[in-house]
Amino acid sequence: MMRRAFFWGISAALAASSPALAAPADKVSIDIYAIPSRPIVAAVDQASADLAQLGMTTFRQRGQAVHATLYLTQYPASALPRLKATIARLARGHKRLPLAIDGTERTPTNWLFLRVVHTPALQRLADEVTLAAEPLRDHDLAPPAWMKDYPAKLPAFQRYGSPNVFMQFDPHLTLLANEANPALATYMTKTGQQPPRAQGEVDGIGIALVDANGQIVRTLAEYHFRSR
Repeated sequence: MMRRAFFWGISAALAASSPALAAPADKVSIDIYAIPSRPIVAAVDQASADLAQLGMTTFRQRGQAVHATLYLTQYPASALPRLKATIARLARGHKRLPLAIDGTERTPTNWLFLRVVHTPALQRLADEVTLAAEPLRDHDLAPPAWMKDYPAKLPAFQRYGSPNVFMQFDPHLTLLANEANPALATYMTKTGQQPPRAQGEVDGIGIALVDANGQIVRTLAEYHFRSR
């Protein structure tokens, strides 16, 4: 749970300091993400439909793409061509890998996720993406104010521009953020009894500009893996 708190914080901090649709001279918040296959997207669609019946609208229902973050940080806009080329090369060396959903998670501030099974293969992919993309990031990025409460995470932020890497990587699919509808408790009771599950694959890696909730505003590129 704590790891995801860092994800929300870094998403908001990066987007607040660098709007997703910034001018070319500005800095931009970029999410490099795993592209989920159709069974995983279908599970998000089903969860979204269930939540809609209770009066809640997910990011998916608002038209934002389903994705699992691998590495999110800020870059100079001028670095985007090199970032695309770097991730394209990395993707060419990969085959599709398993991706599974094994339930839901609600945070104290009412973010709602579908939990992604944390496998060694997915961890390795996130690690490779971080190491490949990190040299291109904004190295002048200042720690957000909330990080003063988590001093142990500061070295990772200073080194990688995100505290959500390596041992702190915690894959998930975001459904809702800061949801105020009390019917969310009803949904959690239902999914506690019948957790959503799905088996699929990571089809490739994408690069996108993101908003303050870490949700895709504009897809810049997607690179699909070879079949296993």
